[in-house]
Amino acid sequence: MVDERDDRPDRPRVFCLGLNKTGTSSFSEAMELLGLRSLHWGGPEVRRAVEAAKAEGRPLLSHLDQRYDAFSDVLPLAEHFDLLDAQYPGSRFVLTVRPVDDWIDSRRRHVENNVRRRDAGEYTGAFLVVDEDGWRQEWERHVARVRTWFAGRSDFLELDITHGESWGPICALLDVPVPAAPFPWVNRYSRYEPA
Repeated sequence: MVDERDDRPDRPRVFCLGLNKTGTSSFSEAMELLGLRSLHWGGPEVRRAVEAAKAEGRPLLSHLDQRYDAFSDVLPLAEHFDLLDAQYPGSRFVLTVRPVDDWIDSRRRHVENNVRRRDAGEYTGAFLVVDEDGWRQEWERHVARVRTWFAGRSDFLELDITHGESWGPICALLDVPVPAAPFPWVNRYSRYEPA
């Protein structure tokens, strides 16, 4: 899908629209294994760059390194998928999902770890409050909006990496061969290990 020689700023990209804790790290690693340059999260500076581009009325990737082919866990990109769809024609979109209760549990553990890290002087971010009801509403709103927008389209894939869905659907969407390497599963958590 992506031609490495194509450096046009408006060229098609691959956008993961899943919220954090839905396998976005694994998705990013998979993109790299497929030969795509993938930007995963990138921190507050990436978020600010996307928000600045939107405020200026420019394409959302305008202030980011144009070499990237795939993007995941960048919330303002996931939230403004309709703009991405218009600004980057021919792109592919993947909504990573997982059972909502598992997602909430993963987020809760993430916040609890952030609190421990903050108390140890190792974290200065703001993701420090567990809000299960708010998160559930956020999930339902986001997933419904994405599903409605992309309903029936061949450039869209909904994928639950946590249930073993892997190379087949992604490679079919991107029209690339399935690699010999196993599908990456990053940040995997077992209920039998400490959080």
